[in-house]
Amino acid sequence: MSTSLEAPAPAVGAAAAEPAAAVEHVLTVDCKESPGIVHAVSAFLLEHGCDIIDIKQYGDKAQGHFFMRVHFASQPSAAQPSAMEPSATTDGLRRDFAPVGEKWQMNWQLEPHGRKRRVLVMVSKMGHCLNDLLFRARTGDIPVKIVAVVSNHRDQEGLVEWHGIPFFHVPVTKDTKPQAEARLLELVDELDVELVVLARYMQVLSDELSAKLTGRTINIHHSFLPSFKGAKPYHQAYERGVKTVGATAHYVNAELDEGPIISQQVIEVDHTYTADDLVAVGRDAECVALRNAVRWHCEGRILLLGNRTVVLR
Repeated sequence: MSTSLEAPAPAVGAAAAEPAAAVEHVLTVDCKESPGIVHAVSAFLLEHGCDIIDIKQYGDKAQGHFFMRVHFASQPSAAQPSAMEPSATTDGLRRDFAPVGEKWQMNWQLEPHGRKRRVLVMVSKMGHCLNDLLFRARTGDIPVKIVAVVSNHRDQEGLVEWHGIPFFHVPVTKDTKPQAEARLLELVDELDVELVVLARYMQVLSDELSAKLTGRTINIHHSFLPSFKGAKPYHQAYERGVKTVGATAHYVNAELDEGPIISQQVIEVDHTYTADDLVAVGRDAECVALRNAVRWHCEGRILLLGNRTVVLR
């Protein structure tokens, strides 16, 4: 007589309920520095059955300010293993965290991990930064959905349409600039845009537009400023025999090219580089700096501290 250790087969017609997968979120916090903040956040996550995947924090002693980013997983309830709808989980966590945020006077955001932000890209004639962002959005390398591209020229229209993204030609002259900026704001509202990226958009935004888009507009430029302004900065740099080429990505504010810096790239060069070589190196630096800035913004890694940024990588 033999004994089988195999589990009995389920009854015909019976379907075993599959447990819901964990839902991942990112919580970002900034507030006045005070003992107990980390404990308050971790206690909240523990009480809600959450598992911390990654945590970054920084306390600025000079400013007395504290910053934190927590990537965590919300585990399904044992009583209701299939009731973990992502949207319901996010809303519930936000609702329950609100008293914690109020007690500690926090600026905070809680978002699903990997959520693709709705991005509008602006470009003029040069397409290297635009092309890099389009490719990385298409392959999922950065968590963005590019909902539109706006340009004051048509040079990149074919590239944008190949990617299946709406292209809006909005010419800008001194006389039509107010109308052009009004059209941009219309698109931002109509398309529910969360971030505007100036990917070598060679028009200066007005103070009014910059103010309306504060904290959600990123610009890229070469790092020669203020030394080599105007046309052909890389050729100017060549004439001066520069030894480094770089790029800076920053948030836009009313001060031209002086908003809070997010990402910078520096590449060493020497006397063997021609002016065209410097242009090519500069393109690479600009792509990397802008790509990093967009990625970090959309992953909730950037927090503002006056005219500085704290990037929790």
